Amino acid sequence: MIRCYRICDGVPQFTGKEAGEPCPGGLVWCHVNGQEPAALDWLKAQPDIPEIARSALLARETRPRSDRVGDGEIVNLRGPGETPEDDPDDLVSVRFWAEAGRVISLGYNAPVAVETVTQHFMAGKILDPGDLLTAFAAAVTHPLDQDVADLGDELDEVELRLERDHARSTRRRVNAVRGKAIRYRRFVAPQRDALERLSTSSHLWLDDHDRQHLRDAADRFARMAEELEAIRERAAIVHDALTDMRAEMIDTRALVLSIVALIFLPLTFITGLLGMNVDGIPYAKEPWAFWGVVGFCTVIGLAVLGWFIARHWIAVRGAEEGED
Repeated sequence: MIRCYRICDGVPQFTGKEAGEPCPGGLVWCHVNGQEPAALDWLKAQPDIPEIARSALLARETRPRSDRVGDGEIVNLRGPGETPEDDPDDLVSVRFWAEAGRVISLGYNAPVAVETVTQHFMAGKILDPGDLLTAFAAAVTHPLDQDVADLGDELDEVELRLERDHARSTRRRVNAVRGKAIRYRRFVAPQRDALERLSTSSHLWLDDHDRQHLRDAADRFARMAEELEAIRERAAIVHDALTDMRAEMIDTRALVLSIVALIFLPLTFITGLLGMNVDGIPYAKEPWAFWGVVGFCTVIGLAVLGWFIARHWIAVRGAEEGED
């Protein structure tokens, strides 16, 4: 699908699949859906697009970039998609070929920014290629900034749960936050560089107002890159803490089992010795013999338990609270 828009004398128009000739001082913008073979054929048939720019528009795998080609500019940006559950990447790509009076954009997946920029275009707020690229930079920045803030908030919640209830069920959430931060940073950092490079370009259709907005967007991406790096490091620390807590819990349980086994070890020996089917067992005929053996085993068990406490192998809750 191809959607073309034109602005003449400040009046925006939707021209459908026909780009038409740009008006003097006006702008023609065509957005191509890369999933439609007919739309790709239309793009390939455009005679006045440099081959390097055509290849950049049609590329399947891209990273944020901004490169000048003659009097035009190749720009690749990344932003949240409209259907994140169906997109292979967290941030989908939109590619641009911008020159005086015309911009051609292409996306294989639908970024949220396209509809936002379309609304600005039809409202007459976009008058030249610089305005269009600036609008796209702002449109991908706002939702992405919120996503990065949400990642930080989610990690804050995980850290609170870690302190409150040891967060036994949060390992998967920490891994998800860390993985998403890594995937975001993969595109956020080069996008900052691309916007900075575009803001210093000498194209006549980029005015000082556009350059300032591009620098602001680049600065926001720089802050997002720093925040994502901090989130990644914090997630690694939380993951290590969860691993240490799990190891400590396993060690504690193993210690309890060992202590229980050691307490019952002498008792097992005594009962095994008295349970032999041989003659000569002392007090076998006495009526108090059973309770005597029970009492003797109880004393032995308490003695072993007291020895463990004296050796500080078992922590007494009351003693711990007194020390605190």
